[in-house]
Amino acid sequence: MNDRMLVHKVYHRLSLLSLTPHTLPFKPVQFPSALSPASIRARPLNGTVRSLRTTAVMATSRLRNLVPVNAVASEDGSGGASNGSVASTAATTALEDEDSTLGVRYRLPPQEIKDIVDAPPLPALSFSPHRDKILFLKRRSLPPLAELARPEEKLAGVRIDGKCNTRTRMSFYTGIGIHQLLPDGTLGPEIEVHGFPDGAKINFVTWSPDGRHLAFTIRFDEEESTSSKLKVWVAQVETGIARPLFKSDEIFLNAVFDNFVWVNDSSLLVCTIPLSRGDPPKKPWVPFGPKIQSNEQKSIIQVRTFQDLLKDEYDEDLFDYYATTQLVLASLDGTVKEIGPPAIYTSMDPSPDHKYLLISSIHRPYSFTVPCGRFPKKVDLWTADGKFVRELCDLPLAEDIPIAFNSVRRGMRSINWRADKPSTLYWVETQDEGDAKVDVSPRDIIYTQPAEPLEGEGATILHKLDLRYGGISWSDDSLALVYESWYKTRRTRTWVISPGSNDVSPRILFDRSFEDVYSDPGSPMLRRTPAGTYVLAKVKKENEEGTYILLNGNGATPEGNIPFLDLFDINTGNKERIWKSDKEKYYETVVALMSDEKEGDLPIDHLKILTSKESKTENTQYYILSWPEKKAFQITNFPHPYPQLASLQKEMVKYQRKDGVQLTATLYLPPGYDPSRDGPLPCLVWSYPGEFKSKEAAGQVRGSPNEFAGIGPTSALLWLARRFAILSGPTIPIIGEGDDEANDRYVEQLVASAEAAVEEVVRRGVAHPNKIAVGGHSYGAFMTANLLAHAPHLFSCGIARSGAYNRTLTPFGFQNEDRTLWEATSTYVKMSPFMSANKIKKPILLIHGEEDSNSGTLTMQSDRFFNALKGHGALCRLVILPYESHGYASRESIMHVLWETDRWLQKYCVSHTSTVNVDPDVSKDNSGTVSTDSESKAIAASGGSGPEVSNTEHEGFDSLPRSLL
Repeated sequence: MNDRMLVHKVYHRLSLLSLTPHTLPFKPVQFPSALSPASIRARPLNGTVRSLRTTAVMATSRLRNLVPVNAVASEDGSGGASNGSVASTAATTALEDEDSTLGVRYRLPPQEIKDIVDAPPLPALSFSPHRDKILFLKRRSLPPLAELARPEEKLAGVRIDGKCNTRTRMSFYTGIGIHQLLPDGTLGPEIEVHGFPDGAKINFVTWSPDGRHLAFTIRFDEEESTSSKLKVWVAQVETGIARPLFKSDEIFLNAVFDNFVWVNDSSLLVCTIPLSRGDPPKKPWVPFGPKIQSNEQKSIIQVRTFQDLLKDEYDEDLFDYYATTQLVLASLDGTVKEIGPPAIYTSMDPSPDHKYLLISSIHRPYSFTVPCGRFPKKVDLWTADGKFVRELCDLPLAEDIPIAFNSVRRGMRSINWRADKPSTLYWVETQDEGDAKVDVSPRDIIYTQPAEPLEGEGATILHKLDLRYGGISWSDDSLALVYESWYKTRRTRTWVISPGSNDVSPRILFDRSFEDVYSDPGSPMLRRTPAGTYVLAKVKKENEEGTYILLNGNGATPEGNIPFLDLFDINTGNKERIWKSDKEKYYETVVALMSDEKEGDLPIDHLKILTSKESKTENTQYYILSWPEKKAFQITNFPHPYPQLASLQKEMVKYQRKDGVQLTATLYLPPGYDPSRDGPLPCLVWSYPGEFKSKEAAGQVRGSPNEFAGIGPTSALLWLARRFAILSGPTIPIIGEGDDEANDRYVEQLVASAEAAVEEVVRRGVAHPNKIAVGGHSYGAFMTANLLAHAPHLFSCGIARSGAYNRTLTPFGFQNEDRTLWEATSTYVKMSPFMSANKIKKPILLIHGEEDSNSGTLTMQSDRFFNALKGHGALCRLVILPYESHGYASRESIMHVLWETDRWLQKYCVSHTSTVNVDPDVSKDNSGTVSTDSESKAIAASGGSGPEVSNTEHEGFDSLPRSLL
């Protein structure tokens, strides 16, 4: 029996097993990262199939319970250059044809791209409460696919790793280094947190309020431990010595929603898995009955295209099983006390005086229509030791929140503690039934009340708003800032109120359009109080009266952002610029206030701030800047992450659309490029449309020409290493002024913006008019498909990742469109490139994660769009990435995406003839030199399975665009 016959037989037999698909999406919690060697093994199915030949495993990437044998996962955990190396074998198997869906394997991009992606990541920083110490949180490189392939449960809009009892795809740290911040601005020697076993994955690192301890969780891969559930550990900051918080080995963290919080300097409130919990519920072989949903009450329920919703009673039971938590109060001295009954607790918030706990939970009845964020919600007040005080609210199921922007849930919302009081609550209640389309005044009311009010004492109205509430910055009884905004008009207002005085009338401090970045006055800086809360940082000047705050702004100007720090008099509106970025070479920003631990107003001469500094070619470093000398001390010296591109060329370019709208983009050129010597280059245009209410706001410049070119693992800037010109983020404003809706002229404005961008790079002589590709992710993929349909003369090919192409599949709104399909049928149809599939005559590469969880961008969108393209003979290719969600996480997937993209660009942009025939194992660089991708062969030889690929790349296809010269 030949291999292909075996494959089809195995696939047919497995398809009869009615397997429930389980995957593990990767949701970054703090910083995406990856570590540790791992091999992917085929898993037994019902104890029947123990192993499969590699060809059988590759029969379908959709069979998610089978994991490919020996896929590339050779990370050594060091994060160094050897990360991701592949062990070759003398005997290699023949490569399948690249256009065959059967036998596709993961591939690697050219070495110059791979080296950048595999560069070790820089650590994350965390400052102590007293700003005298810094944590260097060490990270790994890209994770192996094995981590994403772990089983998961998709329940109520969340994805749960049952082995860890956490959300899936959690990133982690590999180590913690503690440095003392010395008076001269330098860092003391590193104290490494130690005491836990090697290979531990670290999460949820938090400082104790007094800064003397760290709390964090550790877990292990299943290969290294009998359990991969999270345990809470604590470490002494002075010594770095770590130990488990709980003496018992049976207490594990439940991190599906919240995790733990410091209640005071020496105790934590921890969400744990109930000790009485048994095995998870088993799905019945035969359902109890049909799945029924009913709307016999004729309720109007419009919801966006949510994914991973509950489907039946079994899902409800499974959600209860994993999400139910037992709260435990644990002291550093080893004392442990269970408080409250087991429930699905979603948040825990101690009062500033540590006397009370604000506890939120969700409960039944659940919904099959909306995710858990809209389930019935209960908010209670407890004492710090777990005694029930009172119920604040019990909100019903919220399936019927209108889809109009600024619509909200009815009842109490945004319940919080006042940061400037020991234990005073505040919250907001809508007056328009949560429906933004209802015209009412006031629209929101802010209330406040003590934790335990006197008998008969009700809530006090703090402030009334005609727009939608957006938050409060507290200072004291004499000062607080209240924010409100309204999306339809892009209006935002800031109010000055006196919370402790009814005699002082509220007044508007700022009233502007949030689209108008040139008029942005900046955001007030906050200081930390001894209670651990954050309040407005009030500053005093010697021998001067006045109430001053610090406004930290981006400083948007027609020349680019020039960040600033203003000393602002809250009473007179006068401001003094006390710091601003160097606009000639560097881009500097204020990151945090470092002198914020003291009570009362801060003397201006004692001011100390943390700043970041970067340039086009110098990566970000951090500095401490102190007054009155304003002397800066550099506290980091991170190496350049990709020195091979250190001398890249960057320029912010401006040009005009035919309707007069000013547009901007960032043009990147390869190191050493000389247009007069080298001539025009192949060019990649990568963008994402945005919506505006005015031409003036749409034409404003955002960003800085001096910002460092950060290159992520799937960044378009990677192709600078392949001698491409990159036009990054050309503004594509979709404008709807007045009562006009922006999307009603979407295609017209999209094409006009793209034409202007292409004409600009061609006019400059840096881009060859016949070698310009366009690409984007998510809404950028939607943009790409539309441009190939409606502006085929502009681009040689397109790359569309994780997009949605048929808007009739998102009938209750998408992106910033809040009209339904039935209200704006013509707009939905005209905007959908699916409806124009017959017009797409240029090569398009579609890439999508098989487990995309993003609202609206179902994997089905790319499947159906590809079929529509294929049905009209379009030159197209569809790559489905197993286990990947909306953003791609694993090294195998990311490297393959880069290989696919590079191959597409070389074949249909660089070479760009109608008869190009690129060998699947050979790529051409820009000089025309042919180089064999030997590492890709090594991957294939190792037996690694790859993405599912569908292909209609017809030879003789006319893909030449019309010249713009």
